[in-house]
Amino acid sequence: MTTTTITNFRKNIYSIVENTVRFNEPVNITTKDGNAVMISEEEYLGMLETLYLTSVPGMKEKLIEGLKTPLSETISEEEVGW
Repeated sequence: MTTTTITNFRKNIYSIVENTVRFNEPVNITTKDGNAVMISEEEYLGMLETLYLTSVPGMKEKLIEGLKTPLSETISEEEVGW
């Protein structure tokens, strides 16, 4: 995560935002009153999706089980008909 002051952020807002969008690199913006974090829309939507999926009862366990399943034990695209 990149860290910058609010003054530097104001001076370089365009390039900082462009880099955040292009590389999905969060930016920590420090101020005398506290800090803020800027993330890309893609990263934000991904976080919302993750929060949603982990809030569904039993989904977290199913996802973990799926990650542990070898690819050879899954159904191929041909078997599904895609």
